[in-house]
Amino acid sequence: MIFSCKGKIENDKQAIKIGTKKVDKLPYYNTSDFTPSWLPTDNELKKFHKIPDFKFKNQLGEEITYNDLRGHIYVANFFFTTCPSICAQLTSNMHILQDVYAKNDEIKFISHSVFPSYDTVEVLQKYGELHDVNPKKWYLVTGDEKEIYNLAREAYFADETYKQTNDKNGFVHTENLILIDKQGHIRGVYKGTSYQEIERIQRHIEILKREYSG
Repeated sequence: MIFSCKGKIENDKQAIKIGTKKVDKLPYYNTSDFTPSWLPTDNELKKFHKIPDFKFKNQLGEEITYNDLRGHIYVANFFFTTCPSICAQLTSNMHILQDVYAKNDEIKFISHSVFPSYDTVEVLQKYGELHDVNPKKWYLVTGDEKEIYNLAREAYFADETYKQTNDKNGFVHTENLILIDKQGHIRGVYKGTSYQEIERIQRHIEILKREYSG
């Protein structure tokens, strides 16, 4: 699961100034152990892991597929609305990112419910209103539990417990935020409950933006 803490950063320019370590390129993550691959060739990249298509409903009851994120840099996480622990912090930190990139249509966010039998469209709509989620920029999605869990484990590599046990009956509960580029490649994984990691993801988003504008 993922959670966050609220805060205000005024704009993209301010966001990139945080931190001291200079990083010019981001690696690609092609496997579930998150071994980084630096500067793959075009032919290698064609074979790299990508987020597959999916079909869910967002907090407005609209169908959301990968096509709604294709061509965008986006941050993904997994949560549930009644989570008593990390999810509140994850949501708060995702909200920081939503505020930072509020006027940047290049950046989007998606939070998948891992308790979809409870988190209906109506529940997600109320949750989004409570946490000031912009439904056009940040999708809170629900749908088939099996599809969501498979996406978490096999696409985003988000379920660390599953990596250790291979138990498909386990509950997905992760604090990871996953950064995805415009081609659907995983470019970063972050501890979503840490404000320092939220600062780091902003720096990495700026690197990706330069990668596409350069």
